[in-house]
Amino acid sequence: MSDSLVLASREGPVLTLTLNRPAALNSFTGAMHEELRAALDAAAASGEVRCIVLTGAGRGFCAGQDLADPMVAPSPAGEPPKDLGRTIELLYKPLVQRLRSMPVPVIAAVNGVAAGAGANLALNCDLVLAGQSASFIQAFAKIGLIPDTGGTWLLPRIVGRARAMGLAMLGDKLSAAEAERFGLIWKCVEDAALADEASKLAQRLAAMPVKALAATRHAIDGAQHLTLDQALDEEATVQAELGRAHDYLEGVAAFSAKRAPTFTDR
Repeated sequence: MSDSLVLASREGPVLTLTLNRPAALNSFTGAMHEELRAALDAAAASGEVRCIVLTGAGRGFCAGQDLADPMVAPSPAGEPPKDLGRTIELLYKPLVQRLRSMPVPVIAAVNGVAAGAGANLALNCDLVLAGQSASFIQAFAKIGLIPDTGGTWLLPRIVGRARAMGLAMLGDKLSAAEAERFGLIWKCVEDAALADEASKLAQRLAAMPVKALAATRHAIDGAQHLTLDQALDEEATVQAELGRAHDYLEGVAAFSAKRAPTFTDR
């Protein structure tokens, strides 16, 4: 296995990023944050990447923060406590912002446990596929913390306040099937089919107008803070921009000619 903490492989327009600390269930360290951010930045800058799949090596997706990492490990007696807020500001906040601003769709292929920051890492992706044996755990309350990595924003918007409070306060394990039933994820699939299903979905998205897909993410997220009239105004603004782009003209031409479109905007 490579020494890299994030493995990258590309199949045509689809880039797969694999968190690679399998012995620690791919829990986060500062170094893994740096490699993941760098890989996402490189993908954002590459015109050849049109969809990303994020997954984990071994038997887990991501168990959240590695509590032995020097940035967060409790200080010895007599020393000042660690500033966890600084860790959020330096590592987790930029990671979430990078994911939510990617110019291409991002799929989480969740294999095994996704706990704490690992669960919310997955939920910040555009579509979440999970193997049947996968699980999602908002583990923060078990160590005296609140959901981070965008969890306080994401959970009530995805599943409603009642379920968000239950998941966050109790920290119970939620199976992939239950997560699908809750509307927390897009789909639960057989474990053996996860990689293939994620690949097929990624190739499908990569062939679509990815600029419009990224704009869809931005518009849907942004509309959570708007009135209906404001959302209608924002739709008009974004639609005006997309309507001048190649992909709209190509989509209409292909529809009229009854042929498959070739989308290239990004």
